[in-house]
Amino acid sequence: MKDNLITVGLDIGTTKITTVIGEIAADGSVDIIGEGTVPSEGIKRGAVVNLERTTAAIRNSVLAAERVSGVKVSQAFVSVAGNHTRALTSHGLAAIRRSQEITAADVERSIENARAVPLDPNLEVIHAIAQEYVVDGQEGIKSPVGMHGVRLEVDVHIVAGSAGPLANLRRCVQEAGLQVRGLVLESLASGTAVLDASERDQTVVVIDMGGGTTDVGVFKRGNLSHSACIPIGGDHVTTDLAQILKIPLEEAENVKRKYGAALPELADPDLMLEITNASGATHAISAFDLSRIIKPRIAEIYGMVRDEIDAALGPVELIASGVVLTGGGSLLRGVSELARERFRLPVRVGRPRGFGGLTDIVAGPVHAAAVGLVLYAAEQQIRLNQPPGGPVVSPGWTGNGSQPRPVSEEFLPDLTPPQIEDESKTVIARPAKTPKTGDEKTLADKVKNFFKDWI
Repeated sequence: MKDNLITVGLDIGTTKITTVIGEIAADGSVDIIGEGTVPSEGIKRGAVVNLERTTAAIRNSVLAAERVSGVKVSQAFVSVAGNHTRALTSHGLAAIRRSQEITAADVERSIENARAVPLDPNLEVIHAIAQEYVVDGQEGIKSPVGMHGVRLEVDVHIVAGSAGPLANLRRCVQEAGLQVRGLVLESLASGTAVLDASERDQTVVVIDMGGGTTDVGVFKRGNLSHSACIPIGGDHVTTDLAQILKIPLEEAENVKRKYGAALPELADPDLMLEITNASGATHAISAFDLSRIIKPRIAEIYGMVRDEIDAALGPVELIASGVVLTGGGSLLRGVSELARERFRLPVRVGRPRGFGGLTDIVAGPVHAAAVGLVLYAAEQQIRLNQPPGGPVVSPGWTGNGSQPRPVSEEFLPDLTPPQIEDESKTVIARPAKTPKTGDEKTLADKVKNFFKDWI
């Protein structure tokens, strides 16, 4: 294990806090070796509202994961959610000198130009994700380094969050004994975990249905191209049931999980439930009527998701090939069928994939974001060509000093010098110097003689 990289994903949600410990091998494969989930306290709609309770819950979650793995951890990649996040797509341009190849510096310059957009001073950039590049009008280029052209263009999806909520999140994690190695948008982490190879070649909508929020990510050819946060989640369904049935929230949550459905036609019409309200009085309600309470709220969430995508990208059924639901809310019966009806697209429930280890524990939708954080870190290790056990570079961040700056995490070029084998040792291949010839010296002498009277 000492030769492998240990990475921690910390998913801080409204209803639960999950810590997942992953072991990343030299070839990039991931084994989940630890997991700890505790009820979330002090979080409302993705933002910290009570520092002490949130810190204690994080500490308990980490300790539970450490007990399972037998590994002491000190750093973590942390998910970010909540309606304090903002996203926009900006266009960047870099001019290339004629007869020159496009270099990594040119790519970075185009991304920096895209990032030079006015933002609220209270916002902090979390991600700057480059989409596909365009070289002299040729679209669909994944990595332009080494190509020839005079005009390099790129669209960059910029995700930012309010500085206050992000500072509170960092403080809770640090006071729990962990260093924040990177902040990752919830929908980006979930998409990394649940999308399969075929979906990464298409445009897919990922909807992470959490307790306090519903996070939306539109992935185009594997890149996050649009993101949003809907401030409604599964807890709102629970609140609806508690208010209408006049029962405590805990009982409403149990009734929703055991007997609820997002479509009344999927409920058992003959099943009658005996509900005891806060005053001790009992009354009966059918599972069909229970689902009639649940459906409007789920339909409202889908309507807000659709409105967000339609306004930003166009009709969702025209720009996407499918919808992937994940998160705890996706386990409610009928959510897939209702989503299929609302979006008019193929819909499936997404579960984390692409890892080994504790697959039976973390393979459900509720662990999508936490596992995705670990898988995302593994992708960064491969892209940045880091040796196992070396320093972890936060996703999408580079630079020197204590204040790193965001760059594209999708298209970081391979800067490792090529190696060649000698008979005795491996050496670094460098361009050979062109030897000077006699003709070149003669030409230089002629130039000197021509200008000697001017010097």
